Amino acid sequence: MKKILIFAMLALVSLSSQAQLLYKISGNGLKEPSYIVGTYHLAKVSFVDSIPGIRRVMNECKQTYCELRMQDMFIPDSLAIIQKAQLLPEGTTLDKLLSAEEMTRLNAYMKDLLGADMTNPLVAEQMGKMTPGAIGVQLSLANFIKKEKDFDINNQFDTYFQKQAIAQGKNIGGFETIGFQVKTLYQGKSIERQKEELMCQVDNADFYYAMTEALIQAYYTQDLDAVKEVFETKMHNSCDPTPEEEAQLIYNRNANWLTKMPAVMAQKPTLFAVGAGHLVGDKGVLNLLRQAGYTVEGVTE
Repeated sequence: MKKILIFAMLALVSLSSQAQLLYKISGNGLKEPSYIVGTYHLAKVSFVDSIPGIRRVMNECKQTYCELRMQDMFIPDSLAIIQKAQLLPEGTTLDKLLSAEEMTRLNAYMKDLLGADMTNPLVAEQMGKMTPGAIGVQLSLANFIKKEKDFDINNQFDTYFQKQAIAQGKNIGGFETIGFQVKTLYQGKSIERQKEELMCQVDNADFYYAMTEALIQAYYTQDLDAVKEVFETKMHNSCDPTPEEEAQLIYNRNANWLTKMPAVMAQKPTLFAVGAGHLVGDKGVLNLLRQAGYTVEGVTE
């Protein structure tokens, strides 16, 4: 079943024609063009040199804007906010949220993935007080690292463009604050919904792994149409994100970024580096830029 799912997901990669990750933004009164590149946090940093024109653009642009300024995450107050958002209310533990049968399923999944589960006191101490959503993020990352052993968690693709801009003495900007991202990513769903999504992850491990495999393959072929197809793949049950959840996580944020981008681009030529999933579709950043009057075209060299 796992192989069938993976092959079905990878087949989506061949359906597409939009084979660029880097786009030029011009017109609509801009004196100099800006650029936007789609990123993927699980991609290898070495992949950057596979994106046509990216080195030239990084040198030409005078500043870099991302979803979040990564240096802001390492401010002590920010770390405290993130850590607090990942924890359940005082006196609550995961085994009080899940039934005994659900804990059995979760433990089996963790045992297979990590070699240890919540019956281990050290694991229970570390993870037993975390929200279901935070646990789901940790397990997803562990699943990927287990299969991609050369993945460097301390040298991620998302942060590469910021590091390079800093090395060149350029300004780094962020569309969002730590507080906003914590509220959106960790506190935007009820504990009950987080629990439901965690059990979806546990019970449908093959599907979620196939989704990740297909997404990384689509990204490496620089195919945004295929990325869009992967994001639109559904299970047609309560595990699928609701329209409201999709809006909160993607579309509302896209629209908010578009209120900020014109002033940023008018100030100086800018390289925007945001998740590739934010670029695609009618409500994606590329289409919103075109609707706002800009010329948006793929960079091929």
